[in-house]
Amino acid sequence: MFSRRTSLIALSALALAGCGSTPPPVAPTPAVVATPAPPKKIRIGLALGGGAARGFAHIGVIKALEAQGIIPEIVVGTSAGSVVGALYASGLDGFTLQRTAMSMDEATISDWALPLFSKSTGVLKGEALQNYVNKAVGNVPMERLKKRFGAVATDLKTGEAILFNKGNTGLAVRASSSVPSVFQPVKIGNKSYVDGGLVAPVPVKYTREMGADFIIAVNISTQADSQATVSSVDVLLQSFSIMGQRINSYELKEADVVITPALGKMGSADFAGRNLAILAGEQAAAAVMPQLKARLKAKQQQP
Repeated sequence: MFSRRTSLIALSALALAGCGSTPPPVAPTPAVVATPAPPKKIRIGLALGGGAARGFAHIGVIKALEAQGIIPEIVVGTSAGSVVGALYASGLDGFTLQRTAMSMDEATISDWALPLFSKSTGVLKGEALQNYVNKAVGNVPMERLKKRFGAVATDLKTGEAILFNKGNTGLAVRASSSVPSVFQPVKIGNKSYVDGGLVAPVPVKYTREMGADFIIAVNISTQADSQATVSSVDVLLQSFSIMGQRINSYELKEADVVITPALGKMGSADFAGRNLAILAGEQAAAAVMPQLKARLKAKQQQP
């Protein structure tokens, strides 16, 4: 009995010893899956050019961008572009901008001076435009608008461009839109300012200065052989457009995408054509949307 019990204990010990000598199975190493880096935060800027009534096309561009979820954070405008830009920066979306444009009475921004009986240097004082813009943005100064906003004007004495991004929103827009001989120059401090289209027809450079990483430029200027010149105002604005074409050829190269609405012979004073201008803006933005999205995606993926 003793011998048999001893043998069982010995066999058990050998079995345990055998178990201890066999290494446990090694769990397979899990495969390392690379996690794609999140898209880089890109600040989209919108550079809105000048062109008087042709500026209604900017609204169509904004509508098309918003429909694709492309929301600019920075808006810089020249002349008509500053008017649309200020309202957009205040928080109005594309559809609200369109309703505002369609209900706009041209008379509300026209305050006639009497140059024949005074020393006035323009037929419009510009105060009505200033008041209209300030009322539309709730009298909020530029630095407190919901989007970063800038308006470009021209120093009448030096011919240099000035970017307004603080202070009275309506006053800055008025300065940016003061076409010489149409609007009186705007006095701010001890300087006088006129239309920014003389030096920055599409303010791409200044949109970059405001901090934009990706710039969408909207060019509503006219070609010399396409503009209808049915009034003295049309002739004057067409002259500015011709002067600005060379500036544009350099400035627009710095934009990531350029949108050029097909406005044909629409006159600069053709407020009756605003609906067609808005539609042209939408169509032009839709046409470049694949290219715009591809370039924006590539920018987001850059290290």
